[in-house]
Amino acid sequence: MTFNTRLFGNNGEDIAVSYLKDEGYKIVERNYRASRGEIDIVAYDGERLAFIEVKARRNREFGEGQWAVDSRKQRQIIKAALNYMMHRKLKNMAYRFDTVIVEGQQADGYKVMLIKDAFQPDGSAYNV
Repeated sequence: MTFNTRLFGNNGEDIAVSYLKDEGYKIVERNYRASRGEIDIVAYDGERLAFIEVKARRNREFGEGQWAVDSRKQRQIIKAALNYMMHRKLKNMAYRFDTVIVEGQQADGYKVMLIKDAFQPDGSAYNV
């Protein structure tokens, strides 16, 4: 049986959404696409808007999930987030960039880790 990375990624996003809801996030949108990037999940954590990148990993063979959100990917997410806020007319809205890492496989169970403020628009990274 071949491994389907798209199906695994979609499953990882579903797990992340469930986890975020349990943590009190209000999911607004999934897979927001802009010409300059994509945001996996847009959600409110209290009054703050969170743009969330999900990284699903079967194991750590290719490194930990948070390291996959490199500076190039961060720039794409930031551009997409600014596009989102402009099109939704969300001026002066407090926002941040989070990462959710989903590790494991269905047979063994999943481990979920949330990194709030994973990176900033100025390129600095937190909690990594």
